[in-house]
Amino acid sequence: MGRLRKIIQGIVMFVIAGGACITLNAQKMSSSKILEEMNLANSYFVNSQKLNSGGVTDFIRGNTWRRSFYYEGLSAYYSVSHDSASLASMLNWGNAYSWGMPGGVSTREPRDQCCGQTYTDMYLLDRYKEERIDDTRVCIETMLSSGGNDYWKTTDDLQMAMPLFAGLGKVYDDDRYFDRMNEMYEYTKSQLGGSGLYSEDDHLWYRDTTFLPPYKEPNGGKCFWSRGNGWVIAALVRSADRMPNNSYRRSFLKTLKEMIETIVPLQRPDGFWNVSLKDPDHFGGKETTGTALFVYGLAWAINNGEIKGKEYLPVVEKAWNALVDEALHADGSIGYVQGDGSGPGDGQPVTEKAGNDFSDVALGCFLLAGSEVYKIAKSSEPREKKPKEPKNNKKHGQMNLQRGPGGRGHRGSGGGYPGHLPGR
Repeated sequence: MGRLRKIIQGIVMFVIAGGACITLNAQKMSSSKILEEMNLANSYFVNSQKLNSGGVTDFIRGNTWRRSFYYEGLSAYYSVSHDSASLASMLNWGNAYSWGMPGGVSTREPRDQCCGQTYTDMYLLDRYKEERIDDTRVCIETMLSSGGNDYWKTTDDLQMAMPLFAGLGKVYDDDRYFDRMNEMYEYTKSQLGGSGLYSEDDHLWYRDTTFLPPYKEPNGGKCFWSRGNGWVIAALVRSADRMPNNSYRRSFLKTLKEMIETIVPLQRPDGFWNVSLKDPDHFGGKETTGTALFVYGLAWAINNGEIKGKEYLPVVEKAWNALVDEALHADGSIGYVQGDGSGPGDGQPVTEKAGNDFSDVALGCFLLAGSEVYKIAKSSEPREKKPKEPKNNKKHGQMNLQRGPGGRGHRGSGGGYPGHLPGR
């Protein structure tokens, strides 16, 4: 009986310890703490890049896809933080480049079009600022009737361009954008290179046609790059978030959920994902960008009721806590970042130190993830009770004045205003 009692006591202590761990995780997932972590990372980047020097953004990285992706993350951060400095930074950036694309309005390169995602967000804040979206609209409109579907040759391309088509479809309430987007997406998914970049058997994506079979990882498995699949998850999420509930959106969400079911069992015990999803020994180790993009997709799917929080929230908590405890340094820099490349072997080595020139992409991934994790934390916290408004005194003839919708009627209601990004 004495031995049995000790066993029972041990089990009880284990359960109590487990409960304590859950409580600690809940504290780390508090909305205020998440905002602090995102602000820490962004402040470090802004200061190190001198983005606010003289009120003008730097011209070294310009509106290239890397810097454009950072602003995608900053836009998401602004949507939950309402940080005026972040809004000013995005507006300064757009104004500095006259809201144009690096390759001009005739470009077909997704990396040139990527900046249009943030331009569209900024236009939604003030629909009277046509200059914020003019070049973007002209560029993408010319693709609506252009021939060929092989413009998106990599998973990176999907993230850079797909959400832009979806955003314009929402702005102008025009199904042509959705139709053209889906046409090109389906080609990349199922036909590019003969079989497409999406493996229906594995529910993961090859980064580009050079990684299609018979290409193999050192262990003989297929090559599915973590960040490459993260790009697709971001493309599906950011597109679906801007679309009506049509057949295209439902198809995107089906693929998203297939991918989620596949990546969850591949999560490392420490919360990260390896750069090579099917060969953990090929440059194995912690990696921030792929992990953060997976967190972004998982958290968005929970927030939008596409997957069950009870089942998937522990995965998100584990990954987010790993990012803020190990990748985010005390000074706000982000480590364990794979540098530029197209597969597991590129941009190596991945180290704890934030030593490569991929900080804008790393921060963009981190801010996207944090914005959705914030929403999870915020939704689980007690709501503040609003003070009761005094009743109208009819004796004094008080009137109930209502503000009408802003903006231009032919483009939907709402002119938008700083502090709110429609569709977020």
